[in-house]
Amino acid sequence: MTPTEAGSAVRPSVPLSRNRDYNVLWISRLVSELGSELALIGFPLLILATTRSAVEIGLVATTMAVALLLGSVPAGYLADRFDRKVVMVVCEALRAVAMASVAVALYFDAYSLPHILVVAAIDGLLVSVFGPAEDAALPSVVAPEQLSQAVARNTARPYLASLAGPLASGVLFTVDHMLPFALNAAMLILSCIALLTLRLPKGASPAVEDEQETGEPVGLRWVWQHRPIRTTLIWVALVQLVFSALVVIILAVSGEDQVGPGEIGVMMACFGAGGLIGAALAARLHDALPASVIIIGFSWLAAVLIFVMAFTPGGVLLGVVLGVVAMFMPVTVTTVMTYQMSVTADELRGRLSGLVGLFTGAAGALGPVAGGALASGDGTTGLMACAAAAAVIAVGATLSPTLRRFPAPGRQAA
Repeated sequence: MTPTEAGSAVRPSVPLSRNRDYNVLWISRLVSELGSELALIGFPLLILATTRSAVEIGLVATTMAVALLLGSVPAGYLADRFDRKVVMVVCEALRAVAMASVAVALYFDAYSLPHILVVAAIDGLLVSVFGPAEDAALPSVVAPEQLSQAVARNTARPYLASLAGPLASGVLFTVDHMLPFALNAAMLILSCIALLTLRLPKGASPAVEDEQETGEPVGLRWVWQHRPIRTTLIWVALVQLVFSALVVIILAVSGEDQVGPGEIGVMMACFGAGGLIGAALAARLHDALPASVIIIGFSWLAAVLIFVMAFTPGGVLLGVVLGVVAMFMPVTVTTVMTYQMSVTADELRGRLSGLVGLFTGAAGALGPVAGGALASGDGTTGLMACAAAAAVIAVGATLSPTLRRFPAPGRQAA
């Protein structure tokens, strides 16, 4: 299949702040991510308050991670095969029901691990389905020249959610154990209501016929044959692997240096603040710099800064360095995602997003395991190993003809 931009109606260029449908998408995804953060913290807090079982905490976390991972590829197919608005509404509605069931159970003091595991699996699966539908819908609600700006603004959402979600969950849990889950359900219901007002143009017919004729997944085949997308997919997964390991190692180093919980919280806040600053700058840097400079430059910058972390005392100073690294992540995400969305046909965008979710999800699951293994000895050695891995990625990016000559459509001013 030839990549085109067919299937997406061309929207008039209006400021994103006044683009009603873009704002509905942005807010609904933010609510979805906030809900995930509330659950991510709420479930461990609930288990600690009831059974204090580390095994149960691990089971719930693993269940959510596996559900997210397993749901990624079929989620992309669903986003391309069915009405994306309906897919998003159904996902948010079912998540609301699942979270409300936890709140009701806690109201009646009926904690049950099997119930929590089922809800965690449902939530993970539905989150994995919602993401590709929202990603694939984005180019349909903004003008082509605004795509990079829209993607840049979207990169702020995970950082906002990671800053606000855990704090809100912790505060609400101290008031009443059911409140984080009740708030989650209420927010998801509001997201449903907002999504019902979303106006998406009718896209091209999905390419299901080709799958039935060949028996080969069209999306996977097309992505793997498209060299720039294939290369960036691998690059993003490797970067995710390193950074997932890095966070675990930094926490281990902080423990070795006797850093208090409050200061560790400040360190993680630095990471979130850096990401938010980067999201604010991403669109301008995307327009000002060649894509190859952004991707290869970030690769080397990350390697150097991780090396610097190995000799930085644990605490706020280490958090500041981590925040600087985080500041440049939204810029690279904006560059890569803008390109991927621009060259992918509308009827394949969901599957592309699903594959990205699969690769990054697998890396995100393996990274903490690798980080834990590296941190089991000396934390500084673990950081040096992480810096070496980042340097290997940087060398690979520099030697890659595809990344050195990386194309950048949609570089018009937003």
